[in-house]
Amino acid sequence: MTEFAQTYMRDVYIVDGARTPFLKAKGKPGPFSASDLAVKAGKELLARQSFNPTDFDEVIVGCVAPSANEANIARLIALRLECGNAMPAFTVQRNCASGMQSLDSACKDIASGRANLILAGGTEAMSRAPLLFNDEMTMWFAGIMSAKNWKMKLKEYIQFRPSFLKPVISLLCGLHDPYVNLNMGQTAENLAYRFHISRHEMDEFALTSHQRVIKAQDDDYLKEVETVYANNGSFFAKDDGVRADTTMEKLAALKPFFDKKFGSVTAGNSSQISDGAAMLILASKDAVQKYRLPVLAKIIDTQWAGVDPAEMGLGPVYATAKLLKNQRRSMDSIDFWEINEAFAAQVIACQSAWDSDDYCKKNLGFDKKLGAIETSRLNVDGGAIALGHPVGASGARIVLHLAEILRRENAKTGIATICIGGGQGGAMLIENVSGV
Repeated sequence: MTEFAQTYMRDVYIVDGARTPFLKAKGKPGPFSASDLAVKAGKELLARQSFNPTDFDEVIVGCVAPSANEANIARLIALRLECGNAMPAFTVQRNCASGMQSLDSACKDIASGRANLILAGGTEAMSRAPLLFNDEMTMWFAGIMSAKNWKMKLKEYIQFRPSFLKPVISLLCGLHDPYVNLNMGQTAENLAYRFHISRHEMDEFALTSHQRVIKAQDDDYLKEVETVYANNGSFFAKDDGVRADTTMEKLAALKPFFDKKFGSVTAGNSSQISDGAAMLILASKDAVQKYRLPVLAKIIDTQWAGVDPAEMGLGPVYATAKLLKNQRRSMDSIDFWEINEAFAAQVIACQSAWDSDDYCKKNLGFDKKLGAIETSRLNVDGGAIALGHPVGASGARIVLHLAEILRRENAKTGIATICIGGGQGGAMLIENVSGV
């Protein structure tokens, strides 16, 4: 196999990483804010390092919806991790790929020589997505606040209607694409229809995701997961959305959620709404040598692509195609893959697109199909259908776990790829250098 194409001006290494368990949203705010989650993962990660938190050059965190008191959440996290007042930090937002974007942003700063040691990752507390006042209620408040005397205030007060209290559910807004007026589940239904994906195929994929995560937990393969403790004394040691009792019969009994009349996408074959964080340390060769750091993997290349928002789940197809072209590589030259499981239909659709001569010729500029990924090399320890998908964290999680898989299997290369609401895809190629 040929050497990798030079993408970054300097080598960028993943030194280490840690994440919280992914905690399934259960209809009320979870025990941790987004910054809490990142800090808990970060403290465990930094406690085992040979350098001080103040030795970082910067902190970069992906987050889609920090709470109102977490403005520039990356800076808040940096301060809470005792990185010091002098530590620059910034937050990135690329929807579902925010965590991967933080790693790419860190790569660019290290590669350019602006930094040598960066804490990067992603976090999200989806259970804490706020309820908002609707426009009518907001205007009613504005009228009261601007009233100059009691008569004017009284006039405004009597304009109140109970309908003003109907909240805007920000989580649903965030999962809705305003450009094509579809929610994310409806875009998955589009893919199921286009690629003729059956309900049975989706449920079978979902069942496999649960089974693989359970096996990974039993075999202690999720070593990056750190136990987190809540203020009330409760603790969480593993991802709690995994269902050991899942069966094809139980999945088949669930009704379609996004297209109730004609659809096939259910809550059971979709990713879970979750809270969680994943934090990684990225370093230049200079920093590795200075602090005598072990290295887990090298980030070789990152590519981004845009797609039709109505088929946003195909983002990995295009981003991966760009990456493979840039590296002059084939699909089968990559040892292991992580595709974020936004929906079972979405991952299956990506496989179908890659495995189609017609699709690859017309849409990707290849002479023939790229070929589907062998299931023995794809999401080998399960994915977001069983683990959950805290949108700001997932892009960082799949990269970190892919690095752990490569080390465990003594494999060379891996690609982590993710679809992005709004019609984009991201793909990151990493190389196992843990033996260096």
